[in-house]
Amino acid sequence: MRRLRFLLLLLMTLLITACYNQPTGKSVVRPRKYTTQQQDSINFSVNHHYTNKYNFVVKADSIVLYIQQPEEIVNKLPVDSFGVKKHKLLVVSDVMMVPQDSVDSVWIQLGTEDAQIGWIHESKLLPNVVPDDPISQFISTFSDTHILVTMVVVVIIFFLYFIRKIFHEKGPIVFFNDIDSFYPTLLCLTVAASASLYASIQMFSPDSWQEFYFHPTLNPFSVRGILRVFLLSVWAMLIIAIAVLDDIYHALSFADAILYLCGLVGVCAVSYILFSISTLYYIGYPLLALYIFWSVRLYYRRHRFVYYCGNCGAKLHRKGRCPHCGAFND
Repeated sequence: MRRLRFLLLLLMTLLITACYNQPTGKSVVRPRKYTTQQQDSINFSVNHHYTNKYNFVVKADSIVLYIQQPEEIVNKLPVDSFGVKKHKLLVVSDVMMVPQDSVDSVWIQLGTEDAQIGWIHESKLLPNVVPDDPISQFISTFSDTHILVTMVVVVIIFFLYFIRKIFHEKGPIVFFNDIDSFYPTLLCLTVAASASLYASIQMFSPDSWQEFYFHPTLNPFSVRGILRVFLLSVWAMLIIAIAVLDDIYHALSFADAILYLCGLVGVCAVSYILFSISTLYYIGYPLLALYIFWSVRLYYRRHRFVYYCGNCGAKLHRKGRCPHCGAFND
């Protein structure tokens, strides 16, 4: 009961912080006139998801900016350049379209921390920078191919090690030798569903994902559609994880709890990698349905205790003879 109240309090806090006042009464909306430069800036912001005064951080080893105007660079006139090193802050100061440029018609002017200004192709800029926001940087890190491959290898090695260790010592582990709680199973299923949602957004709504990447938020009620569902699933993972920790604390000793948590983290990591990749090839959807069916069925058949022994008080799956004291329960 105390845990339920705590979870409800967390949910109410999330809802309250996401509320906003809806203006009442009728208001006259008058169209605003923009200059050609302002309209171009708005159009660029809508299509490219950033505009003037937007901040980036260099994530590559370095990038090269040209001091001269883009027309001079395109016409192959003598130019000067300078490098900007990793982790340096950049701010967009101007955008220029150069139609005669066969490489990339979009040029971005950037200001540096050292008060230098230079130009670069947008196609060379974006792969080497990340928005100056911790959420965007987190997304960029997890989207990096090299990090993903490394994480896959490390997770598989540790997961196999813990599986072997747990089965050898007959320790507790989610699904196979689980505790009497549905929350660990629910956490694994939520992670798998969130991974499929993440991949689905990238496939079917890449523009909305790009907008979220450049202007991230943790408030699910400030976005719409599948992005809202995805953010709700992220919050659900956090709330369920708290419930999992509470149940593990009451069900296992400290040593078993650490071993169980390591196995649970490994299962969640494998689920994330498996479903985020398989969904990109449409295999993830039937696989997710099968995973949910198998997990719920396994829990209700093997790890759900609904009876107690009338003699010793041990938990029982079904009525009949108690495996602990031998008493028969009718």
